Order: sequence, then C-alpha cells, then structure tokens
Amino acid sequence: MTMLLPVSGKEMCKILEKLGFKKIHQVGSHVRYVHSDGRRTVVSVHGNEELSIGLIKEIMRQVELSREDYEKLRNEI
Repeated sequence: MTMLLPVSGKEMCKILEKLGFKKIHQVGSHVRYVHSDGRRTVVSVHGNEELSIGLIKEIMRQVELSREDYEKLRNEI
C-alpha cells in the first residue's frame, strides 16, 4: 500500500466538487460541503498549506472516498 500524498485545503475542495459536493457555508477558514445523498464534511482552507494525512483520511471516511479514487482525483487537479 502506497502512502497518501497530501493536498492543500483548496485542492481538497476541488476534489469534493468533482465528486458532486456543494459548498453550503463558510466560517473563516472552515468550509462546509454537502452531497445530495446526505454525506457531509468540513475542510479547513489555509492558503496553500497542506492538510495533515490524518485529516485527509477523516475526510475520505466521511465522504466514502476510496484511496484509489482519491489518488486518481488528486492527479486530475
């Protein structure tokens, strides 16, 4: 199993939008996303600062995103 490569908060937002998530609210640097099927998550956006691997894994769990799909989408942005 390969190690997850990190992305910035901005890049994670692009990945979520490609998956059909819509930005519903933002307070400061925290952006809330929701999908039409009810899945939801929050992304912390601090410029181009990379998200921690733990946070990326938690977002992937919340949005039911596989490691393979994450890597594919990360390479597309």
